[in-house]
Amino acid sequence: MSVTKNKWTPTHGDPYRPVPYRPDRMPHAETLARAADLRTRMDGRRTVRRFSTDPVPEQAVRDAIACAATAPSGAHQQPWTFVLVKDAEVRRRIRQAAEDEEQVSYDGRLGEEWLAALRPLGTDEVKPHLTDAPALIVVFQQRHWLGEDGTKRKHYYVDESVGIAVGMLLSALHLSGLAALIHTPSPMRFLSEVLGRPANEKAFAVVPVGYPAADCMVPDLVRKTLDQVLVEV
Repeated sequence: MSVTKNKWTPTHGDPYRPVPYRPDRMPHAETLARAADLRTRMDGRRTVRRFSTDPVPEQAVRDAIACAATAPSGAHQQPWTFVLVKDAEVRRRIRQAAEDEEQVSYDGRLGEEWLAALRPLGTDEVKPHLTDAPALIVVFQQRHWLGEDGTKRKHYYVDESVGIAVGMLLSALHLSGLAALIHTPSPMRFLSEVLGRPANEKAFAVVPVGYPAADCMVPDLVRKTLDQVLVEV
């Protein structure tokens, strides 16, 4: 890639330019200890829908987004944009538009099979997390790169790349002591309109961020065990 005046631009046909990568190898005992600690901490992660309105350290959210942006991506095209929404009025507009779409969905657009799958989660068309959480991260996927002069270049494996980045975002937020959830109102075109995003971007998810409310409750769910998800050959 080339960088000019702190602006990233994609490469196209540039020669392969490798650089050394020699990270220190930690002792096995330390690797095992870190892995066990990480497994325990991540097992405590839960999706939260009842947020406190208390503010969170903004730099912690920015650092989590920076962690997410280290995700691998197809052809290293980094096809993501993270919009950090703090303004209360903008969050109100997002909630109103989301609830309008969700009302249609819960009134029948989802279909009975989908609604049945959602019932154990206790969700409905009311989305207080969009205004109670002190911050929203709206993740957009860039279907193609768009230059200032209108030049377009196709991005590859966009869904996979952005999905990995969002997973890393959730992990970083949780390990920083913050709660979050993935909200995907459908359709999500209103997010581009409310936030004034360019035509090459498509909304992928809304991630409210904050602390759980004092009366926060979560579904009593059971995760699959390791032997249920791991196949060793």
